[in-house]
Amino acid sequence: MYNFDAKETKDRCVDWIRDFFKENGQGCSAVIGISGGKDSSVVAALCVEALGRDRVIGVLMPNGEQADIDMAKLLVDHLGIRSYTVNIKDAFDGVVKSIPFTLSDQSRVNLAPRIRMSVLYAVSQSHNGRVANTCNLSEDWVGYSTRYGDSVGDFSPCSNLTVQEVKAIGRVLGLPAALVDKLPVDGLSGKSDEDNLGFTYLELDRYIREGVLPEPGTKERIDRLHKVNAFKLKLMPAFDPGIALRAPLLE
Repeated sequence: MYNFDAKETKDRCVDWIRDFFKENGQGCSAVIGISGGKDSSVVAALCVEALGRDRVIGVLMPNGEQADIDMAKLLVDHLGIRSYTVNIKDAFDGVVKSIPFTLSDQSRVNLAPRIRMSVLYAVSQSHNGRVANTCNLSEDWVGYSTRYGDSVGDFSPCSNLTVQEVKAIGRVLGLPAALVDKLPVDGLSGKSDEDNLGFTYLELDRYIREGVLPEPGTKERIDRLHKVNAFKLKLMPAFDPGIALRAPLLE
């Protein structure tokens, strides 16, 4: 029977983050894109508990005006972490204007998160950092992330946790309810994530964790999205020429 212990999972995740930095960045800082939503809020709070607030850097990246940027500022103030605001509008507009054809709607939507990830790595390299991925299992399951945008990073505390589990950990961490329970929106159409997906995260999470089947149309949509987006969760395929390696593979 499924039983989620948010406190125990939070503690193990904090230990996991500490171990990652011991092995892959002793003394480095965690660099996190702060959107003001539950995922970046929980990841930032986990990193503060694991590393201390002095080793966590938040990066706010509006594309022009961001209606809910006050939520991102609320998180930064709540955690007491160092932060930078980098407005990506000039970079975004510059790329759009430089491309010699009209971008498809989907490529235009995905351009902003890809620029934001470039900004995060620029901040990280300048501050001896490691970039935190803020995706969760529910969104990854149905491909609700941008390949080489918010889907990447150096370490990922929550990619094996569902939306309901991330929220539960956020409450254990003492984050403001306005951040944990904030309705996720795409920031473009004004629609919520669930409106765009066509089902609720609760339906999706119960299907993933408990095998509770949603109504047939919803199940079919979830399964289809999972199948067509499964490639996002795999390593890039690489051709094997069958030529022997003489140097040892180090782990």
